[in-house]
Amino acid sequence: MRQFLVVGHDAPTTADFSLDDLPGAGRLDALCRCVTSALLLSHDIRKDVRVRLVLNDQFTVMFDGSTLQGLNPDERSTAALVRTALDEREEAIGHIPVETSPGVSLVRKGFEATLDDAERDGTVVQLHGEGTPAIETEPPADPVFVLSDHRNFTEEETSFLNDVADKRVSLGPRRLHGNQAITVAHNWLDTDGFAHY
Repeated sequence: MRQFLVVGHDAPTTADFSLDDLPGAGRLDALCRCVTSALLLSHDIRKDVRVRLVLNDQFTVMFDGSTLQGLNPDERSTAALVRTALDEREEAIGHIPVETSPGVSLVRKGFEATLDDAERDGTVVQLHGEGTPAIETEPPADPVFVLSDHRNFTEEETSFLNDVADKRVSLGPRRLHGNQAITVAHNWLDTDGFAHY
């Protein structure tokens, strides 16, 4: 299982945002690009992938590739799935998730609780410019990649991530957008550490 946890610091936590202005909705456009980069192949969905979007440290929307339906390669339709999930926010009681469409669920959890959940099933990989170059380290079998949106992690998030991360990996010499980093991370895993094409 491959997991990607993406923190949206300014992301909406209610469904009252416009699908016609996703950058204005807390850069939801960037988060949606991360979802499609993580889950979509050409004419297929990666069944062994989960993506968790942490929205403003209040809610987490999870996309599970093994049961996901209705995901298209455009930001607007992905944002519509997020909006549908947030429209069910009153049904998400405590830490019990509610399925809002096939393969999409919503839970009342912030960054730390969501990362705690994800790390139970894998190796937490902090993507960092000063980490060990990916080419020099072996890819973990069940990675949990943790990324931030257009903002840096807060001091509290950084401290917690440093405590739980099993690996700190650099994907290259230049900073990438989150969705680009996800594509490179998939290639690293798909090629067994860039060894087999």
